[in-house]
Amino acid sequence: MQDWFPKGTVGDLPASAARRFGEREALVFEGRRWSHAAFSAEVDRVARGLMALGVAPGEHVATWLTNRPEHLFLIYAIARIGGVVVPLNTRYRSHDAGFTIRHSNSATLVLLERSGPVNYLAMARELLPELDHDTSTFAAFSDLKRVIVLGAGVPPGAIAWSELLEKAGYVTHGDLETRAAAVDPDGVFLIAYTSGTTGDPKGVMHTHRCLRTLTDHANRLGLTEADTVMTYLPVFHLYGLSDCVLVSALAGARQVLVDAFDPDECLRLAEAERATILHGFDTFYRDLMLAQERHPRDISSLRLGTLAVGMESSLPIAEAAQRTLCPTVSGWGLTESWAFATMSFPGSSEEQRCAASGYPMAGYEIRIVDPATGGDQLTGVPGEILVRGYMITPGYYRQPEATRAVIDEAGWLHTGDMGVLRADGHLRFLGRYKDVLKVGGENVSPAEIEAFLMGHAAVAQVAVIGIPDERLGEVAVAFVVPKASVPQANENELIAHCKGRIASFKLPRHVFYVEALPMTPTGKVQKFRLREDARARLDKVRPK
Repeated sequence: MQDWFPKGTVGDLPASAARRFGEREALVFEGRRWSHAAFSAEVDRVARGLMALGVAPGEHVATWLTNRPEHLFLIYAIARIGGVVVPLNTRYRSHDAGFTIRHSNSATLVLLERSGPVNYLAMARELLPELDHDTSTFAAFSDLKRVIVLGAGVPPGAIAWSELLEKAGYVTHGDLETRAAAVDPDGVFLIAYTSGTTGDPKGVMHTHRCLRTLTDHANRLGLTEADTVMTYLPVFHLYGLSDCVLVSALAGARQVLVDAFDPDECLRLAEAERATILHGFDTFYRDLMLAQERHPRDISSLRLGTLAVGMESSLPIAEAAQRTLCPTVSGWGLTESWAFATMSFPGSSEEQRCAASGYPMAGYEIRIVDPATGGDQLTGVPGEILVRGYMITPGYYRQPEATRAVIDEAGWLHTGDMGVLRADGHLRFLGRYKDVLKVGGENVSPAEIEAFLMGHAAVAQVAVIGIPDERLGEVAVAFVVPKASVPQANENELIAHCKGRIASFKLPRHVFYVEALPMTPTGKVQKFRLREDARARLDKVRPK
C-alpha cells in the first residue's frame, strides 16, 4: 500500500512553489524582491554552478553565511543536486568552524567574506593558509576541495560567488533535472551541529522526510500564501531553517529576510511589509516588546507567533506577548527531533499557549520516565522527556556510540530534558537534566568551554556552570583553580584567551578563582554548590 504522504525532496520546494504561486512575492531583502518564479530560477542557477564546479552527489557542503538571499538559494541548490548541507553557526570562530568542517568531511566551504566587524575570510585564512595561493589542496583539511567566497577580496585559492554563477551556463537545465530526479527522498540532506554534554559538537543528520513534518507545521499554524513571515532567526539553526525558510516555501508564504536580529529594524519591517508571523525564543520576544514600548509601530497585521515556553521564567514574557505583539503558540523540540515535536494550536486556551509546551505533533509519541528507573511517570509527575517518531534523527554523523547512548532499541530518543505530561495531553518543559546551557537560544556545552580554558597555562582545573540572565536566559560562569607554579591570570586575560577563537555566546561572563572545586566522594564536581557560590558572589556586587 502506498504511503499517504508522497515522497519528495527539499530541493524541489522552490520549483513547486513557482508552479503553484508563480509571480506572487516570495522574498524581500533590503529593498530587493523576488517572486516565487524568480526565486526558483536563482536556486537552479546556483545548483548548475555547483555542478559545473564539480560538486558531486552526496557531497557535504559547509555554509558559513548570515541570513542573505544567497544562503537560501544555496541551501535549496545543494539539496536539489543531492548534496548535504552543513550549516555553520555564524557566531563560530576559527576553532569551532575548523572542528565542524573537518568532522563533517565537508568537500566544499561557502562563506561570507565579512559581516560587520566579523571577518569570516580572515578566520578561513587562519585555518587554510593555502587560500593565498592558487591551489585546491588544504593540508589540515584533507576532504576539502574548494572554497567559495561571497564578497570582495577573494584570495587566489578561492572561487568568487560571481564565478560560480558564471559557470552555471556550462550546465543545461536538462542536466540539472536529471541530477535532481536521481536524489533519494529518504537520503540525508542536512547535518546540523549542536553542542553536547561531552564537549564535542554532534552532527545531527536529517533526511528529506522533513517535508511531511513541514506540512504538519504549516497546517497547524494555518499558514498560506496570504502570510508574511519575519525571518530573523538564524538560518543555520534548525528552528529558523524549518519554520521560517522551508515552511514558507511549502505554503507559498512571503518571507521578510533580516541579515541579523535587530528588534527596532524588525518592527519597522513588520509594519512596512504588513507581516503576519513571528518566531523566536524568550529573548527575541522580550527585545521586540521593549522596542515596541520605546517606539510603538502599527503591527496590527501580526496574527500569530511561535514561542517555546514551559519554564516559569518564560510565563510572564508569553503572557505579555499576547497583548503587546500577537497571540502565540508554544512548542517543544530539539535538533534531534526536527525542531517542534509538540506544538499548541492557535485555538488552544491562552493558559495552554503560555504555560504549556504544546501538544504532540502527528507522528510523534511522548513519554515521561523516571530518569533513575526508566519507568513511566504518572500524569502530572515530572521526569525525563522521551520522544519517538518518523522525524527523529537517524543518528549523529560519525558518532555511532553517541547515537546509541540517546536512541534506544525501541527508537525512543532520551532527550535529557525534564518535563511533565498534563491531564489535557499537553507537555510542559521544566528544564534540563543534561549539563547543557541555553544562552539566548543557543546550546552551549560547559565541557567545551572547560576544555578551552584548560589550554591556558595558568589553569589547573576548571568547572563551568550557568546562571540566570534576564535577557539571555542563562550565561556561563567559570570557576578556576590556578596552577601554583604559574603567575595567576586575571579574569580579563582568561576571557581574552577564548575571545575570537570560540563563539561569543560561549564566552564565560565571569571567572571566579577558588582553591579547590567542591567534589563528591566519587570525584564529580558538585555544580549545584558552584551555582550557589556564584549567586552569592554576584549578589554582593549587584546594586541594591
